[in-house]
Amino acid sequence: MSRPIIVVGSLNMDFVVRVDALPERGQTVSGREFTMLPGGKGANQACAAGRLGGGCQMVGRVGRDVFGEQLKVSLAADGVDTTRVLSTDGEATGVALIPVEEGGQNLIVVAGGANLRLRPADVEAALENAPSGLLLLQLESPPETVEAAITLGRRRGMTIVLDPAPARPLSPALVGGLDILTPNETEALVLLGRGGSAVSVGEAAELGRQLLDLGPRAVILKLGANGAYLTDRSTSRHFPARPVDAVDATAAGDTFNGALAVALAEGRDMADAIDFAVTAASISVTRPGAQASIPTRGEVDALRR
Repeated sequence: MSRPIIVVGSLNMDFVVRVDALPERGQTVSGREFTMLPGGKGANQACAAGRLGGGCQMVGRVGRDVFGEQLKVSLAADGVDTTRVLSTDGEATGVALIPVEEGGQNLIVVAGGANLRLRPADVEAALENAPSGLLLLQLESPPETVEAAITLGRRRGMTIVLDPAPARPLSPALVGGLDILTPNETEALVLLGRGGSAVSVGEAAELGRQLLDLGPRAVILKLGANGAYLTDRSTSRHFPARPVDAVDATAAGDTFNGALAVALAEGRDMADAIDFAVTAASISVTRPGAQASIPTRGEVDALRR
């Protein structure tokens, strides 16, 4: 029996445009294909957990509009419980504007809309009788709501996983309540008050140790095409990505987190869970879109074999 997975976070409709190269500041570029796809970091992680076989519930807010209904229907199709996705008056469903260049790199601009109306009381109601499972969080919800979720999850003995995106500094009290912190390179450097956007595999161990000093019980540094790097109190280990032809990195990190949660919920050890998550993320970058790129359980198991 798997432990339950609860995702507290954002639901967005993504507007994706393919471009030859990402625009510089002040530059206008011509786009090619345009697609409108379900997204939002919270919903992406819930979708990944549901599609990969985990029992998952989504906690969030959407507007009373067609986008909100489409997002709930899409999640439900992947087995996600959306009864705690509340419809909000006076706010539109969140949207994200995403240009994607050749090779898969992207830029993302998010208009949070109804996501910014997710309150601590919403989380308290959702977690009031929740069993001791996994709690997945990101930073597209109001800070006080994320903090409340961590406090409530800790009281209920849940395993708390935070994806610190969009990147911003976090209080020691918040980070100290985490079981697993999963930043990418840019987010890790922001958490440490440093500039830059790239980290080599050789630098990952030291960066992980510095992040571990902030208080989480484990740090999994997501390194894009270089895979992931685990640092905890007893381990420092690199997990290479699978060799693939990347076309779109959108939601690769979210796929990683959802897959990680599924593997941990099934009782796998951390190393096995990270390998499972790296494999899922590697498949996701071979396809365009956010939730559309997330693989099935059969695809991940086949590639691991």
